[in-house]
Amino acid sequence: MTREHYIPFNKEFLLEQQIASFAEDPKKVDDFKKLFDIIEHYFHYEAFNLNQNLKQNYALFDPDLSVKERKSFIGKSDFSIFKATLLTVLEQGNYRRINQKTLEEAFKGSDLIGLNLSIDFNAFKDYELYVRGHHKSTEKVSNYFFWKKKIDIEYYDRVMIYLHYNDTNFLKEKKVKLGKMPIEPGSVVLKIFKRVPKNDLETIFPNAIPRMSLKDKLLLWVPGIFGGISLLSAKVIPALVNMYKAYETGEAIDLLNSKTSLNQGLIALGILSIYCFRQYNNFVNKKIRYSKILSDSLYFKNLGNNSGAFYSLLNSSEEEVLKETILAYTFLYKSEKPLTAEELDTQIESWFEKTLKTDLDFDVKDALDKLKNTGLGVETNGKWKVVSLEKALVIIDALWDGVFEYN
Repeated sequence: MTREHYIPFNKEFLLEQQIASFAEDPKKVDDFKKLFDIIEHYFHYEAFNLNQNLKQNYALFDPDLSVKERKSFIGKSDFSIFKATLLTVLEQGNYRRINQKTLEEAFKGSDLIGLNLSIDFNAFKDYELYVRGHHKSTEKVSNYFFWKKKIDIEYYDRVMIYLHYNDTNFLKEKKVKLGKMPIEPGSVVLKIFKRVPKNDLETIFPNAIPRMSLKDKLLLWVPGIFGGISLLSAKVIPALVNMYKAYETGEAIDLLNSKTSLNQGLIALGILSIYCFRQYNNFVNKKIRYSKILSDSLYFKNLGNNSGAFYSLLNSSEEEVLKETILAYTFLYKSEKPLTAEELDTQIESWFEKTLKTDLDFDVKDALDKLKNTGLGVETNGKWKVVSLEKALVIIDALWDGVFEYN
């Protein structure tokens, strides 16, 4: 798996870890907590502004709003601003986009259901998937008959799917069937899920339809067709022909042998029919398991839809930005000399690997940008240092006070 910017620890834990080295100085510990409490409120205010921006510019494309409500946002909602703001929030939340190659691999393979899914991509003007965090888990899956096997499955901790539907004219031209889903053409759908298997990403598309795989088709039709033809031609048909000829001509035949041959053929056909039914029933059971996965996604894995997804995204963004700022400030504060961005990056990543046994790609650029923008970090000749804790409290307090200026 790719090393991620995502930091899989909460902000309170990271702050406690960083200020532990100042335990002998209660005032410094208290000042650190005050500093990051004010910073958190300031970042929350920035997230509030992003939320307002998203809601305003998404409203015209929100399928959850009525036609009348959407019309009131004509000329007010700007799609380009919405998309740019959404990408900013995703980047700050350390989400990364899934590339087309990974998607194609997921569409070809399946870890849990072993079922091919057909997706009509003509329904979408644009579609994108963004993920954050990953882990492996051992699961039991069906193998042959009643046997099960254990396999290691890679999961994404969070997945956001972005679907921009085509307009009505295009959908009619391509004869796209949206089924019974209440999707307004031209709308933008956002959904966030947790714990999605890497090789089953296609299951979160709303228009995914189960299809028989080539293996399922071969197991069903090849024995059915060839076995049926051979049994009919070798046993059933000859016996019936002989019996019919005897009936027409009045000749005597070995009725016992003819009946035996006929019965053997019919019994074999019955067994073959049971086999074919079993193979088809396997496919039906896979569809049922797929329906169960959809139900689980709807009730247990879905974290937000459309404008309701903004809260989850903004909360993630706010937390990640704060965690990066806590780490960058405290590591620079404890350093005896100014550090380059590369040196700071290496120190923080090494600390995660040694102390928390976690391999990640710390986003040092974003962290330093935040320190610079808030006035807490200073760069001189490519090397960074932070202001003293006392001065930092004054700066961030003034920054917060300046948010609301009424005179």
